[in-house]
Amino acid sequence: MISGRVLVGQGPEELKELVAEFGEPGFRADQLIKWIYRPVAAIEEMSNLPIGLRERLARETIYHPCSTVTIRHSRDGTRKYLFMLQDGELIESVYIPEANRSTVCISSQVGCKMGCTFCATGTMGFVRHLTAGEIVDQVLQVILDVGSRPSNVVYMGMGEPLENYEQLIRSIRILNASWGINIGIRQITVSTCGLVPGIRRLGKEGLGLTLAVSLHAADDKKRRRIMPIARAYSLDELLDALHEYAARTKRRITIEYALMSGFNDSRDDARQLTDLLRGLLCHVNLIPVNPIPGGLHQKPRDSQVVRFENWLRRGGLEVSIRKERGADIEAACGQLRGQWEEI
Repeated sequence: MISGRVLVGQGPEELKELVAEFGEPGFRADQLIKWIYRPVAAIEEMSNLPIGLRERLARETIYHPCSTVTIRHSRDGTRKYLFMLQDGELIESVYIPEANRSTVCISSQVGCKMGCTFCATGTMGFVRHLTAGEIVDQVLQVILDVGSRPSNVVYMGMGEPLENYEQLIRSIRILNASWGINIGIRQITVSTCGLVPGIRRLGKEGLGLTLAVSLHAADDKKRRRIMPIARAYSLDELLDALHEYAARTKRRITIEYALMSGFNDSRDDARQLTDLLRGLLCHVNLIPVNPIPGGLHQKPRDSQVVRFENWLRRGGLEVSIRKERGADIEAACGQLRGQWEEI
């Protein structure tokens, strides 16, 4: 798939082995890793490395596995990136600036096999998993573009992160490491559609990151209509795993609930959701569903969203409404789909 060793995604020990193979002293690995994750655009810019080493690295390795194809700018400051990978596949990432924070939403797979009916990525089908380097490089490419490190990273782009578990964990450790991008672990969020074994496994890692779970319906029959994963894992199984995760990590779980007009926004839906989540250390994030090409679900009116929020609050849940960002460039939640037809 990729010829040559890829530098982004490598850790200190691997880089020590690399410079040793090149006949260089060990301290060159410390210099190299600082450049890799600083980052710079090209190996030629790693100015304190000898010219001979830079030339050999340029010949025999790949620095950035992602290259920027297009950047679309929203009226609200959001940027959506289309990246090409070494094998020609395409993925998307989103940068969201706010007054006192900035967030990069990254992908973990090319496409997705989960098939959620409200998500554009699900219409693509699954192509392959991303490597840890390809995951991390999305953040580095954004840093190169905007000129600063984001405060937050969310695995909410294309793909189901927990299905690409080993590369997910490796990429998280690089994002969090002091020698890597040095983003606080509490500022990293992993979003899943509800892979129960992956949730249990993640809870045992001891990472302390934030888990976000796409729920979107509070009864099994309705959830199965919009989320095929619900046919594999019932709500009872999912909630059992979430209680275990919260008990192990002492971290509040984010419950993502995409409101779809006339489908999951009634008073009965609110009552069921309140009953389901009672006793779980969680926060509900209401997301008015975003339009996707060929989508069947309708976005609720603002008054419907506020009404549903009030029902949940009266039921004792902590609730917020997600502020829509980047919808004018198809960068909002559920809209990423690798639009190569634009190239």
